[in-house]
Amino acid sequence: MKFNMIERDNSVILINAEDFEPKHIFECGQCFRWDQEADGSYTGVAFNRVINVKKENNEIIIDNTNKKDFEEIWTSYFDLETNYGAIKDRLVIDDPVMKQATTFGSGIRILRQDLWETVISFIISANNNIPRIKKIVNSMSEKYGDFIGTYKGKNYYSFPKPEVIAQLTKDSLMSCNTGYRAAYIINTAIQVSDNGLIVGDYQNPADGDYLKKLMELNGVGPKVANCIAFFSLGKLEAFPIDVWVKRLMEHFYFCQETPGGEIQRFAKEKFGQHAGYAQQYLFYYGRELGIGKGDKKDVRDSR
Repeated sequence: MKFNMIERDNSVILINAEDFEPKHIFECGQCFRWDQEADGSYTGVAFNRVINVKKENNEIIIDNTNKKDFEEIWTSYFDLETNYGAIKDRLVIDDPVMKQATTFGSGIRILRQDLWETVISFIISANNNIPRIKKIVNSMSEKYGDFIGTYKGKNYYSFPKPEVIAQLTKDSLMSCNTGYRAAYIINTAIQVSDNGLIVGDYQNPADGDYLKKLMELNGVGPKVANCIAFFSLGKLEAFPIDVWVKRLMEHFYFCQETPGGEIQRFAKEKFGQHAGYAQQYLFYYGRELGIGKGDKKDVRDSR
């Protein structure tokens, strides 16, 4: 799928942009470095760049960038060569739940995020909520990342390198409000500093089990491994199950409490290679509308 693009005044503009809604993309729980501005646009940090994304009519304006970065970074990051219309058409077949979910989150695109940052962000996400995850990630970046630059009067920082985190004490990292996750983060940073974090080794491990390979990292369990696989490694069949997704699957498809393993098997059979997309549409739809919340603990912002 090709987006028509023009370059203008330190910006790139996508013409007639389909299936691209900034609010859906940046508020569906997949990323933690994007913040909404007063004008409704979103400013974020990725790959040591700061950009602002705004939708006007049917155009997407990506500010603070250029054609070269668009072609080398943002086309892949925003997954612009994937036909999301075709994916939604496949998911809604004989499935009224997916029809509603894909309509509600019609502008979601799955970001192709940096592996290292994704690993740590989703370790932080365990038993946490989205606003708090964002605060922790931003605090770590401001304290231990590199200064990238200033955009509209605000300073921005890169996500800290593994070798930097590996040298921290647990108390130092806990000053970013990481809590008990500090030990996992530091131990993972040490693992990565010692052994590297080569994307190909995790995308296509020798035994073919990428989830098992990811779970060799300290603090990475099945749910976090599936998140990393989907949001960074391009494993589109990965189906992360957190408290919210489990509850929604039970609400819509099972009508009773169901073990996570059974939900995984069902999702693999029903959604196949598009299971990750189904999970994300369902997560955004259910969380935004509070579906299936019932009288249980409110985990509306849980990731």
